[in-house]
Amino acid sequence: MSYADTIFINMCKDIIEHGCSTEGEKVRPKWEDGTSAYTIKQFGVVNRYDLSKEFPALTLRKTYIKSAIDEMLWIWQKKSNNVHDLRSHIWDEWADEDGSIGKAYGYQLGIKHQYKEGMMDQVDRVLYDLKHNPYSRRIMTNIYVHEDLHEMNLYPCAYSMTFNVTKKQGHEKLTLNAILNQRSQDILAANNWNVVQYSVLLMMIAQVCDMEAGELVHVIADAHIYDRHIPIIKELISRPTYPAPKFWMNPEIKDFYAFTLDDFKVDNYETGPQIQNIPIAI
Repeated sequence: MSYADTIFINMCKDIIEHGCSTEGEKVRPKWEDGTSAYTIKQFGVVNRYDLSKEFPALTLRKTYIKSAIDEMLWIWQKKSNNVHDLRSHIWDEWADEDGSIGKAYGYQLGIKHQYKEGMMDQVDRVLYDLKHNPYSRRIMTNIYVHEDLHEMNLYPCAYSMTFNVTKKQGHEKLTLNAILNQRSQDILAANNWNVVQYSVLLMMIAQVCDMEAGELVHVIADAHIYDRHIPIIKELISRPTYPAPKFWMNPEIKDFYAFTLDDFKVDNYETGPQIQNIPIAI
């Protein structure tokens, strides 16, 4: 069993058995038929993934890892807010006629700010600090910018990464850890997708900064399962599980901006069947 399966199963059981329902409340999301999309939710879910032990891909069903990485590169490497720069079509419904999603996600990471060391965007600031001041407690990004929210076609869900470096006894290299903060998450549609994305991001940054990848801590303020997803989740977490796949990242890449999709590979990824036509609340 993948450790990601264990975390996912326990989290879903806890939400279903002990969560709070929003049924009957005034909620924003709607189903395609116009009815309100209610959830059962838990506040403040914290999951920890040790990337030095295994790659945290769910085996209960397949996570499209290459597509997840492509979206992460779109945001963090290309710093784009245009869906024409993305291979998949998962953002299309939030894009305008020109393909823009507004001042959201990659747009925010690409804005340059004035620092003592010069003009840098948030990604380059992280890379600079990890290489020059790795024990700083101020290495973080934030894309939830209130003054720009009215120009975002979707408010950021995963909005902040905090990086922290430790020196493990007996290890030659420093260890890079990170906290992913997420204000809200649709557990069925997005949980492992985000875990995979930010695990790979952590591994990429660790490699180009000559560090080892350590823990990804995933903090979800509002972890929810939509009402129409509950029977799907119950079936999903009853399935058999398989060992975690083997993840390969090109060890020759030392420049964060040199990574391409061809530099990542997943082997021995055995999973249960994919769930078709998951209803998505908008």
